Amino acid sequence: MKLGVNLSYQGAAELAVAAERLGYDVALAPEGYRSDAASVLGLVAARTERIALGSAVMQIPARSPALTALTAATLQSLSGGRFRLGLGVSNPDVSEGWYGVPFAEPLSRTREYVEIVRRALTGEPVRYEGRHYRLPSSGSGAAPLHVITEPAGTPVPIHLGAVGPRNLALAGEIADGWIGVFAAPEQVAESVAHIAAGRARAGRPLPGFEVMPCLATAIGEDTEDCVDRLRAHYAYLMGIGAPERNFYVGLATRMGFGAGAAEVSRLAGKGDRAAAARAVPAGFVERTALTGPVDQVAERMRQYAEAGVTTLGIMISALAGGLDERIATLERAMAALERSGVRD
Repeated sequence: MKLGVNLSYQGAAELAVAAERLGYDVALAPEGYRSDAASVLGLVAARTERIALGSAVMQIPARSPALTALTAATLQSLSGGRFRLGLGVSNPDVSEGWYGVPFAEPLSRTREYVEIVRRALTGEPVRYEGRHYRLPSSGSGAAPLHVITEPAGTPVPIHLGAVGPRNLALAGEIADGWIGVFAAPEQVAESVAHIAAGRARAGRPLPGFEVMPCLATAIGEDTEDCVDRLRAHYAYLMGIGAPERNFYVGLATRMGFGAGAAEVSRLAGKGDRAAAARAVPAGFVERTALTGPVDQVAERMRQYAEAGVTTLGIMISALAGGLDERIATLERAMAALERSGVRD
């Protein structure tokens, strides 16, 4: 198993340089309320030499397939062939609230989107007639999509962020990897089973497919303190949009933390972020994050490797702390991987 680092835009270059020095496999840039992925990865590409770069994830409703293909081709060229394209449909609140794009039929929309992006990345002109996308638009007579960025390295791998069984199977069928969040080892194993079903449907083997859950991480001798340092991140994500549509609230509820999740949502809805953070169930954090002493984290890493993880994303962006503390956490996480005995 390898490690990846999930960056925030603050200190992104310094963290990526440190991760590269420590032997991390990939630097990942999320996309959401604070920053876009492409800008952060452009900065990181210029400051690093070996570490792979990945979007985790670029939001499908935010960009046309053409722009995504052009962005991917550009980052692949600028980085000398190190880029991995992570895509996801986001959620109804972001898709419809931010971008004015209907969230309906996310699976068929994702399938068409990935088809167009893959074709465009070959450098050939693309004409496409789908249910959701038509290129050129019907009757326009316009020139087709044509990305002519000079290729660099191997074709850009495409990874999908996915949660439900059908979405996971789709990732296995049409993508080269899966990006997950807040998943306990047993949930990863269930996800891998759905991914394997999709791979089988496409006649493709599971080996070689990237399984990459990204976990909030705080490593230190006091597990309770580590949990506390991640609470604000959990509260922020659990407070996005209506609770009945919030993935993180749904996950916490399915794991037996429904009452606590409802209280976090209520307090976040009132704008009391501090109280919402305090209300995050500690058990939910402990089961879906890496917390505690190095040896404890090493044991958790073994469990994730046994569940089928190929790369474990260290979500340093979730940690409440300065740059020095975040770099120290990267060092502790790599030490835990070394102790785990599962380093690839």
